Amino acid sequence: MCHVIVTCRSMLWTLLSIVVAFAELIAFMSADWLIGKAKPASSEEVDNRTGGSQEPYRPTLGIYGRCTRISHMQFSRRDTLCGPYAENFSEIASGFWQATAIFLAMGIMILCTVAFVSVFTMCVQSIMKKSIFNVCGLLQGIAGLFLILGLILYPAGWGCQKAISYCGPYASAYKLGDCSLGWAFYTAIGGTVLTFICAVFSAQAEIATSSDKVQEEIEEGKNLICLL
Repeated sequence: MCHVIVTCRSMLWTLLSIVVAFAELIAFMSADWLIGKAKPASSEEVDNRTGGSQEPYRPTLGIYGRCTRISHMQFSRRDTLCGPYAENFSEIASGFWQATAIFLAMGIMILCTVAFVSVFTMCVQSIMKKSIFNVCGLLQGIAGLFLILGLILYPAGWGCQKAISYCGPYASAYKLGDCSLGWAFYTAIGGTVLTFICAVFSAQAEIATSSDKVQEEIEEGKNLICLL
């Protein structure tokens, strides 16, 4: 018989697991890892309301994508074009970024799998006599290690030609040059920290769903058990 067990700690762990997976996935897909040096507006780009030139803009560069501004002078407007600069894996700008993509992708796949499984922990708390919470916590710890490896290797690729074209000639491994870090990089770091928090918190979720109070309610014949 399936017993639906919901506790504050197990629900919080499930929600955190889902949030972490989505945060890492969105960061990985974003082009806002590096914010390039400011590029001045051309003389043709004039603000129709003030008659003055527009403020300089800063293109962004991701692991495999980028965002830049394209001028349409005949229409006196500008479009921001975002998309992958690499059509395949081998065209990613740096070998370090290729390694980063591999490690991040592996970590994100594990996190997405755990997030999917976590939804069903309300009904199934163990498999093959092993706690799902503990197994998922172990997987989250492994995913966190993959994410750390990817984030450590990523700055080593700042010396590639693609990064130099965005960040200036002083950009090199672990040196940003004229660039600054975008929100995607900080989101990936925050998601990595939360990944390890989830891994630790999974033990608390397991304790909450196997407590004496839960066992008492199961013995009373209840199928839906909700505890604070």
